[in-house]
Amino acid sequence: MTDSWLARGGSYEYRIVTVPAHATATAAHQMITAQAEYGRWEMAKSTRYWGGVKRVWLRRKVLRVESTLWG
Repeated sequence: MTDSWLARGGSYEYRIVTVPAHATATAAHQMITAQAEYGRWEMAKSTRYWGGVKRVWLRRKVLRVESTLWG
């Protein structure tokens, strides 16, 4: 389903969330869950760097609305 949506010209917008190294796993989970629930984001990618910093890429579909008022 997603592949056909992308083939028809669909696109995503992305948000990068950086979780500091000193954040607990629970705090990081709450931070990402809040973004996902209230902003309709889904996790696309996650990477942990040296030193413990974690970056999470969230994505959501860009919905384009076409007017039906004028033919």
